Amino acid sequence: MLLAIEQGNTNSMFAVHDGTNWIAQWRSATEPNRTADEYAVWLAQLVAMVGLELGELDACIVSSVVPQSVFNLRNLSRRYLGVEPLIIGENVDLAIPVRVSKPSEVGADRIVNAIGAHICYPGPLIVVDSGTATTIDVVAADGGFEGGAIAPGIHLSVEALHSAAAKLPRVALKKPDRVVGNDTVSAMQSGVFWGYIALVEGMITRIKAERQEDMTVVATGGIAALFHDATDVIHHFDPDVTIRGLLELYRRNSGSRP
Repeated sequence: MLLAIEQGNTNSMFAVHDGTNWIAQWRSATEPNRTADEYAVWLAQLVAMVGLELGELDACIVSSVVPQSVFNLRNLSRRYLGVEPLIIGENVDLAIPVRVSKPSEVGADRIVNAIGAHICYPGPLIVVDSGTATTIDVVAADGGFEGGAIAPGIHLSVEALHSAAAKLPRVALKKPDRVVGNDTVSAMQSGVFWGYIALVEGMITRIKAERQEDMTVVATGGIAALFHDATDVIHHFDPDVTIRGLLELYRRNSGSRP
């Protein structure tokens, strides 16, 4: 069984694939200093809840944008699974063209998303991933990664307003009923939510104009569930883009196609 680990700056996902289906997924807060032993204790309890043992996991692939965590995740796989993990950016053949000036600087999450989206959606794509940062990336019709844009995530905007302005409270992230707020909280919620929508719409419009081609837009990431139905520029909301990309990379690099 495959253990797939996708680690972002804020949250990490651990998922198990049995060769046919994903049978379990768990999320935790990203803690860069968590040791391999701590991961193992936590993970052993979770896999037991679905009737498995750590020893049944015999393959591992890791995508992480937190370099200081990779050492501990590698040791988790070596010590408790008994396998050398595949780590995006280290020992994994991406099997797609990365058409940017410095391919080594592209985050693992962006490459994995490009692969995961290309598997399901034909033609040129724009992939919007909403997390700690918002990435808006271009995937060519042949699956090649062609760059994109990185902006602050919507949660960062909320925290920045609260932290930098003495009189502004911390507000819940939600879709407001009106664009024009009638108090401070509703005004902040409108500015953050609809401002974020405007950012996404504006970037997609500019990318399409620059490339002069029709493109399918796929949104993923936890925050995308909140805003994807508030705009018509997003064609698909697909929360499984990243995990699908990890599975495909494992299959391409292991020679296994279950």
